[in-house]
Amino acid sequence: MTFMTKLLGASAALALSAGAALADPAIIFDLGGKFDKSFNESAFAGATRWATETGGTFAEVELQSDAQREQALRRFAEAGNNPIVMAGFGFATALDEVAADYPDTKFVIIDMVVDQPNVRSVVFSEHEGSYLVGMLAAMASKTGTVGFIGGMDIPLIRKFACGYAQGVLAANPDATIIANMTGTTPAAWNDPVKGSELTLAQISQGADVVYAAAGGTGVGVLQTAADSGILSIGVDSNQNYLHPGQVLTSMTKRVDNAVYEAFTAGVDLETGFNVMGLANGGVGYALDENNAALVTADMQAAVDAASAQIASGELVVHDYMSDETCPGLTF
Repeated sequence: MTFMTKLLGASAALALSAGAALADPAIIFDLGGKFDKSFNESAFAGATRWATETGGTFAEVELQSDAQREQALRRFAEAGNNPIVMAGFGFATALDEVAADYPDTKFVIIDMVVDQPNVRSVVFSEHEGSYLVGMLAAMASKTGTVGFIGGMDIPLIRKFACGYAQGVLAANPDATIIANMTGTTPAAWNDPVKGSELTLAQISQGADVVYAAAGGTGVGVLQTAADSGILSIGVDSNQNYLHPGQVLTSMTKRVDNAVYEAFTAGVDLETGFNVMGLANGGVGYALDENNAALVTADMQAAVDAASAQIASGELVVHDYMSDETCPGLTF
């Protein structure tokens, strides 16, 4: 049975079981919760897959505030959990402090780089997967106008947007791309009402396909798109099932694989910098029974050809994180 901890409020202490097995892995979910149907839920799926396959147990906690990040890390490290996985870039500052105090504990941070000898930093080539769904958006659009709705306005989310824009323009050089961010604080990850409002605003400007890279906020984007009779694109997890026949595709970011691999390696985890992109199955696009009727054979062939070119290095997608420009898109 999975050992679980619950945080009851921003000032609540973490209640860790005295019976937790030494060296059980642990995972800390970011704000928005493990059932956000997106990033955190993908991380939970990876942990659950490991537990199901191995019969092992893991510790977990869902944060209620930024202030709890360091506390959660220290409590798990003191309890002997190893490795400890963090789902989200927001743990970087706390981890940089904590990792040095527990040199025998392995830590994994997803979506950020922390330069410590006992830390594995996992980053994704989100721009590559976003390029593919951008192509699909352009090919599916009837108006020639597509949208992007991001969560918190940070370089990582601009990386999604810029890859998407490049893919859109590769498929239709005359396309118009509308981009909005939900906010500038962590609350932007869990605001489906604002996501809905932004979707309606983009629809009023002619968008008939909208890509959401906004965590829990994206649930509102996908719902409003479906209610309005336009297409949406999910992110991180395969969200096609949320509105069958209305979600064009999802840009899959295999956070689940990152967590699964870390838990499988256990205390023997190799630390350092790890990149997951198209070439190693880290990102991609989702095609299943829920969206098969929306993606024609010609669309799939075009996107698969581009995917192969990106994986081989023949086609290079602009990476906002290394060059903070965004061809074809203005924020």
